[in-house]
Amino acid sequence: MATSQMDETTTSTGLSRRWNAQRANLRKTFRRFDILFFLVCTLVGLDTIGSVAAHGPQGLTWMLVLAVVFFLPYGLLVTELSTAIPVEGGPYVWSKLAFGKLVAAVNQVLFWLSNPIWVGGSLTILAVTTFQTFFFPLEGPWKYVGGLVFIWSTVLGVLAVLRIGKWIPTVGGFARIIMLAFFAVTTVIYGIQHGFQPLTAGGFAPTYVGFIALVPVLIFNYVGFELPSNAAEEMTNPRRDIPFAVLRSGIGAVLLYGAPILGILLVLPAKQISGLGGFLDAVKAVFTVYGGNVHTDGTVTLSGAGQLLAGICAAGFIIGLITSGVTWSMGGDRAQAVACTDGAGPAWLGAISPRFGTPVRINIVSGIGSTVVMVLAFLLTSGDGQKYFAAVLGLAISTTFFTYLAMFPALVVLRRKMPDLPRPYRVPGGMVGAWITSTITTVMVVITVLVLLWPGLGVGWFGSGGNADDSLPTSFAGQRVPYTLSQVVPLLVIVLIGVAFYFVGRYQTQKADRDLLPD
Repeated sequence: MATSQMDETTTSTGLSRRWNAQRANLRKTFRRFDILFFLVCTLVGLDTIGSVAAHGPQGLTWMLVLAVVFFLPYGLLVTELSTAIPVEGGPYVWSKLAFGKLVAAVNQVLFWLSNPIWVGGSLTILAVTTFQTFFFPLEGPWKYVGGLVFIWSTVLGVLAVLRIGKWIPTVGGFARIIMLAFFAVTTVIYGIQHGFQPLTAGGFAPTYVGFIALVPVLIFNYVGFELPSNAAEEMTNPRRDIPFAVLRSGIGAVLLYGAPILGILLVLPAKQISGLGGFLDAVKAVFTVYGGNVHTDGTVTLSGAGQLLAGICAAGFIIGLITSGVTWSMGGDRAQAVACTDGAGPAWLGAISPRFGTPVRINIVSGIGSTVVMVLAFLLTSGDGQKYFAAVLGLAISTTFFTYLAMFPALVVLRRKMPDLPRPYRVPGGMVGAWITSTITTVMVVITVLVLLWPGLGVGWFGSGGNADDSLPTSFAGQRVPYTLSQVVPLLVIVLIGVAFYFVGRYQTQKADRDLLPD
């Protein structure tokens, strides 16, 4: 986009003078294929593969259903908003234009803080578990050291100038593709040698209980299209490149999720698949074709080339986790910086470094937040990895999804409030198409949030079979109140932080305006 067009677009969004001054520190180095691999890293989150496989073959069925019912309309919606308003901090700006600065401020804090919770939570525990499984155990304080190394590697990736930092998602994208493809090929070899687990047609039949259990994780797998728009003013041509990247990354994400989930189901007995270790256990089992064996009790011993190749795969898996954290943090931190400099948070927090072209202060605060989450989670769960994983993954998903409750309806609201805004891409079907798209995606998000806060919602109602408490994470079996508190209390705290940010930002903006008035 030309500079004059960007100036006009930024002015129409009502961003503050302070942000306009910050724009000079941004670098336009984000190109079409950078955006594509950025989205591959964003969408293909390796931490949830085991969680989907743990629910059996119907996980694949629901994955395909939600690809049509949610993923497709979501991609159409984000493509229109991203190309109509291609400015830095896109989702914050969309929410602000549609519903006002207070809603946008709270919304953005939820989105921003979901990343430290995720990075310091499920990503860290999965990285530590992977390291211990394939390399050597981390006992006592060494577990914290391992977590710190993982977290601050992510922070350093986010801090890097974009012309360097953009290569991290590219590396992560290639690592995912190579690792998952090699796993798929190895699974076929393993199956030929040892036979596959039988999968019946009935196992693929979708059920309500399965839907309620899977919808949060599956939809979480399918979100992230809007993240590159948080760096829209660092792109060379956002209106051309975002639609290109959204289409191709969306197709790639479905394939990259489906192949490893099917592989896990084919090589592991259902009772051995866990949310935390399902993918890792499958890797260990299938890599015995290169050296090692699976004992009668299900334990696996790797040796020779099997141990070496599994270790390389594990290293690629950890790199994939780091790059997932980098891409989500890049987007969340940039949008929060825009919000802060726009008067929806403390102005000092949103400063863009003239040297790096990145919001260094907010990146550091995010790293500190991830560290706090890691330490608290280890302490509060007494080192119970499964419990830690379940609690923080649920919280990361719910904090992220609350932000979509404002973003998805923004499509229809902005169609009405800003009808003359140039829209290079429009959701097909006019206003009817826009309403259908916004409604479907918003309803799916509402269901996801409700199920996260109350697992098993609707199970056992109206005489149907099942027990709602069976839908609780295994590590919280019989502990509905502790699980609910682990989700609701942090959410309320984050909302209060968002409200506080809004009032701090408003006070600073009003003070700055008064200082500009003549005596």
